[in-house]
Amino acid sequence: MTETQAREEICRIGHSLFERGYVHATAGNISVRLDASEGGGFLITPTDACLGFLDPARLARLNPDGTQLGGDPASKTMTLHRGIYAAATPFDPVTRCIIHTHSTHCVVLSLRVTGDELLPPLTPYFVMKVGHVPVISYHRPGDPAAAALVGQAITRYGQQGTPIRAVMLARLGPTVWHDSPAAAMAVLEELEETARLVSLAGAAPAALSAAQIEELRQTFGARW
Repeated sequence: MTETQAREEICRIGHSLFERGYVHATAGNISVRLDASEGGGFLITPTDACLGFLDPARLARLNPDGTQLGGDPASKTMTLHRGIYAAATPFDPVTRCIIHTHSTHCVVLSLRVTGDELLPPLTPYFVMKVGHVPVISYHRPGDPAAAALVGQAITRYGQQGTPIRAVMLARLGPTVWHDSPAAAMAVLEELEETARLVSLAGAAPAALSAAQIEELRQTFGARW
């Protein structure tokens, strides 16, 4: 993906998420890690920008060490994004995009959940497309301490043989990553939809059995 294509894709994804209510006002951010052939470094949405009305030319451009080279001031979550890329690429070298939103049903669920993960394995597509989603304790937006905890969670799950593609920042929202903006958005969509199903189910629904999860591993390579 060229830098021009990445800029266009960030804006397309941001507009889609805004139009469908996954983000509101100036909440949320998107970044892309650029290939070495494009100069390396990152693109990220500007701080306090509305994802529904992004301008490709105004996206923040940063070099590999996080120094801004151009565009509007970068999102305050850039420390988190760089930490995720650093922690995730040993397990998923093709990690290229991170999306953070304040998706309603995920945030509501984070206000109620008491365990270490946001959701149990409730549906086959949640298991296959999302996987484990550890909950990161509340920190103010942009707090480096949250970035450190996210990095530790990514490493811990990866070393256990179950690499993750999402975390839930308590009271803030989900952060997901994958090999392209479209793929990262698909993870986010599946995660928010599963949280919505839980909110509609009333009583706590039963999780898939160990045998059912193993079948998903064997058939589809699910990382659970």
